[in-house]
Order: sequence, then structure tokens, then C-alpha cells
Amino acid sequence: MMEQLELFKRLTDCNAVSGFERPMTNLMREYLAPISDDIITDNTGSIFGKKGNSRHTLMLAGHLDEIGFMVTHITDDGFIMFTNLGYWWANVMLSQKVTITGRKGDIRGVVGGKPPHVLGVKEKELAAEVSHMFIDIGVNSKEEALEAGVRIGDPITPYSEFEVMTNPNYLLAKAWDNRFGCALAVEVLRDNPDPNITIVSGAVTQEETLSRGAKTAAHKVEPSIAIVLDVGICAKTPNMSGHAKMGEGPIIVLVDAWHIGHPTFRQFVTDIAEKHGINIQFDYLTGGYTDAGHIAQSFDGIPAVTIGVPTRYIHSNVSMMNRQDYNQALQLVNAVVSELTDEIIDQIIDQTY
Repeated sequence: MMEQLELFKRLTDCNAVSGFERPMTNLMREYLAPISDDIITDNTGSIFGKKGNSRHTLMLAGHLDEIGFMVTHITDDGFIMFTNLGYWWANVMLSQKVTITGRKGDIRGVVGGKPPHVLGVKEKELAAEVSHMFIDIGVNSKEEALEAGVRIGDPITPYSEFEVMTNPNYLLAKAWDNRFGCALAVEVLRDNPDPNITIVSGAVTQEETLSRGAKTAAHKVEPSIAIVLDVGICAKTPNMSGHAKMGEGPIIVLVDAWHIGHPTFRQFVTDIAEKHGINIQFDYLTGGYTDAGHIAQSFDGIPAVTIGVPTRYIHSNVSMMNRQDYNQALQLVNAVVSELTDEIIDQIIDQTY
């Protein structure tokens, strides 16, 4: 159990925003290499471990990246201007700590803006705007910022350390979206040393910036079918309705903005959950997407489904996941892997299952 928590901590503490995933690529290689027959990578940094040698291949895909920012300008007074890497709601950004990965190492900063005391009445009623924000690294000039190692184009990562909460099943971290999927990909490969089918399990780059890495990874892996591993929205907080609830099991995504879950493959997964007594939830993300869309549209079409867990406060500096949900998702994917055969995959592809 402590080994799993250490995996969670190392993956979530790692700084790797979209387009700058190398630290996560290297960390995943460290975990995947000892349990894989082969390591598969593409030129963007997506990485997978491979097991088995059957006619069909199941792709398990988390994503390496997290939302963050990029340095775009340094003012004469040493303040850092930035742009988003991935979608942010600006109201969650103010006064949050960040880490700039500069030429000389990590530099801590804080997202600044006007204090409320000097805001006009109309300004107070408006939502925050990224264009009015800046990052303060505690220097007095542009020269000091440059001396510290900051350069235009440097990645900026939200700062928050992994923590076990009051109820030890509740885990707080900065990047469950989507180090959840990275952890699950590692554990599934570890738990299935001799699968009936070929498993290629790992994570792709740049999901948060229009799912770019899923395209190159699918081209590299050439899977027969795919399960995307990503987080979902949690409704178990005040003023939220619909969606899934933490502590009530993993999610199967019915539809998102780019993808309709493959009906035959989804039915197979649902039947496996029922057979093994795993409580599942269903959700939809018409305003968001996962990597399933681009994977499903690769080659002649790849049957794909998304399995996730409900997660609080995604796309902010912190997020919270329930460990029981994670372990049930792990149990579900392990059961799917153990019961898949080449013949069943034929039936899923032909929609005759």
C-alpha cells in the first residue's frame, strides 16, 4: 500500500506541463522498463510498455501532461507575463504558487494581481482575466530575473505537494489530471505479466492542448482497440449536480465533445464490471474531451472507451481523488485485460459481441 502512495507522490509531484513532458517521460520509463518486454516511444515523448505477442493489441493510454503556463515576457521590474498551456478558469489562478523551470533550475513564484482594496466597483463584479495577471518571483528588475535563469518560453507549473487528507482515502495533489492514468497504466502492466493479448500501456503527450500526442501515439502503437485512462468531473461538492460522485466507483464516459464511446466495447466493459461486482458510474463531457477522440479516428477507426474516476477541482492548482475509486478502476481494467482474447476483440471490432 505504501508503494502505491509513493507511486502517486512521485507522479503528481513531477513538473511536466503540455509540450514539456520530458520529466514524466523519463519517470514513466523508470517504472515501465522493468515490467515490459519492450518500450515504445514517439518523437513527442509519449511512452508505453509492451507485454505479450498476440494478433491483437490493446492500448491503455493515460496522458503525461498537466495544465500550466509559459513565459511570454519579462517586464523591466522583473515581473513574468505568461500564457496558458491548457484550459484555465482565471478565477482559480490568483495568489497561487507556481514553479518556473528555468535555465538554472526551479524558481518559485506566485500569480499576482490587484488587491481588492484598489478595485473599482465594476472591476469587483468582473471575472478575473489572465491578461491582467503576472508572476512575481521576488526580484526587483528584469536583469535579476534573467540572472535567476528565467527566459521567454520557459514552462510554468502549478505548485502543490501530494498529501493524504483527513480520511486517508482522499488524496490531494496538483496533477491527478492525469497522473491518475499514468499510475493506472503502470499498475495494470505490472499486474498482467502474461496477458492473453498484447498490451501496450503508458501515456501520451499534450492532451491538455487539443490532444495532440494521441495522434502520434496511435500511429506508433497501431492498436486494435484502446482504453483511455483519464479523470472525470466530481459532483459531490456543494452547488454541483449531475456527473459522478467520489467514493462510488470508476466512470465509463458515454460521450465527450470529440468521441462517442464505442458501444460494443463499452458493453463488454460494463458486463465485466457486473460480473466482478464492481460498481461503475456513467458520465458525459459535451464541453470537454479525452484522448479517445483522436485515437478512435486513427487509421480505419479504433474502438475506444474512456475509463476514469471522479476528481474534485480539476484544472486548478490542486485536485482530489478517492483511492478507493482508483483501486476499483484498477480492478476493472485488470479484469478487462484478463478476459480479453483475440477472438473477443474480433467480435468487438465487428460489433458482433
